[in-house]
Parts: sequence; C-alpha cells; structure tokens
Amino acid sequence: MKKITLIILTILFAFSMTSCYTLEHTVGDGAQGSTVEKQKQWYALWGAVPINEVDSKEMAGGAEDYTIKSQHKFVDQLITFFTAYVSITVQTVEVKK
Repeated sequence: MKKITLIILTILFAFSMTSCYTLEHTVGDGAQGSTVEKQKQWYALWGAVPINEVDSKEMAGGAEDYTIKSQHKFVDQLITFFTAYVSITVQTVEVKK
C-alpha cells in the first residue's frame, strides 16, 4: 500500500511541475479583427513527431495581417496526462485575424 501511495504522489508531483506556455507570432500588422480559428496539434514521442498538420496560413484564410498563438493550456496538459504513457502530447494553435 505504501508503494502505491508513493507512486501516486510521485506522478502527481511530476504532473504539477509541468507548465503552460504560449508562443505568439505576428504576421504583417497583426490581428485586425476578432475572428479566431482554433485547432489542436498532436505529437508522438513526447513532441518529436507531429501526427497531424496544422497550417496556420490556411487557418488565416488569405488574410495578410494575423496573429498566431501556440499554447500548451491546462486542458492540453490534462489530455497529455492521460496519453503520455503512449507518448502522445497536444497543444492548441489559434489564429486571430
């Protein structure tokens, strides 16, 4: 019983040490409106190999000025917590036009 408790505490501690991050890129003059497109980017091998293709230029829909935001949010961490044992991670990509 002590061993299981120690394992659970170790996993919870490791999970609590992860952090959220945001990468923001401005294209042209940046977002001029409030329209936002969101997609999830999935990775295998803990972020080394992309599983799906998220094309931010396509998400912008031909706009010349937009902002790209890639985030690892709490929900993404929660998903990763359950899928990490098979090496799958996820992040959110937003394009604001």
